[in-house]
Amino acid sequence: MQNQFNDSDKTLSIGVTLLLLISLLSCNNQKEEKTEVIEENPIVEIITENMDFQLPDTISQGWNKFHYINKSDQTHFFLVEKYPEGKTIADAKLEVLPPFANGMRLLNEGKMDEALAEFGKLPEWYGAVEFVGGSGLVSPENTAETTIKLEPGYYLIECYVKMENGEFHTTMGMLEPLVVSQDTSGIIPPENFIPINISSENGIVLNDSITAGTQTFGVYFQDQKVYENVVGHDVNLVKLNENANLDSLEKWMNWMDPKGLIDPAPEGIVFLGGVNDMPPLTMGYFTAALTPGDYVLISEVPNASEKKLLKMFTIY
Repeated sequence: MQNQFNDSDKTLSIGVTLLLLISLLSCNNQKEEKTEVIEENPIVEIITENMDFQLPDTISQGWNKFHYINKSDQTHFFLVEKYPEGKTIADAKLEVLPPFANGMRLLNEGKMDEALAEFGKLPEWYGAVEFVGGSGLVSPENTAETTIKLEPGYYLIECYVKMENGEFHTTMGMLEPLVVSQDTSGIIPPENFIPINISSENGIVLNDSITAGTQTFGVYFQDQKVYENVVGHDVNLVKLNENANLDSLEKWMNWMDPKGLIDPAPEGIVFLGGVNDMPPLTMGYFTAALTPGDYVLISEVPNASEKKLLKMFTIY
């Protein structure tokens, strides 16, 4: 009887041990599964060190949070452009960059009519390119955070700020492809934000009071139009230092002016990002750390103040 009891006890002990092992393995698997599901919101990092964009080849569709880190000594931005099916960066370099480069050269020479004729050589398919957001202008050694929603497809990222000689950054290497896959990012847009409404009729509308600290703005593009400089309206956040000149800033924001959007940016101006051109009835978000002082929200259009696309505010 004693031997039978020991054998039974051993069998029971082995059984309990097996159950415990199975339970532990099950718990571990559940933890691993939870770890895969509960992830940090992914951030798409874009870095500029000189005339370049360092970024992933592919990102997921849906909302994407971009951190644009400008490590260079020049002002930049990134604009996201959705290309029509079958067109790639090779087509852009062959058919789009030359008319813009030649047109800008003619503008610098004061030959407006010839420049417009050169811009007219852009391929017909270029009209199907969609500007779907990106950052506002970002001063050297600053980082901008912008959140936009992207559909699957083939995109290009570019910066067309100009060098001191008038040549676009795009032609110097700031043009890179980006594929948006069928996978979903899983990111949700910010729930708490300061609303900005922008339209061709009412300009930039900002009704909320703003306090110091890290603030997120939600920009609603009520409509969109093509202005005299053949781009639409966007929102750029600017901090004005004591030696800033608002007239100089406004004039600089027109790239078609030979002295516009050209390095260096006006003195006393610090660009803190924003949201680049987007289609009508869409939202984009940007976040910035704000300290007391004077600020401007301004669009990259000619005579922004006349179009109500320049909005000043002060943080005390």
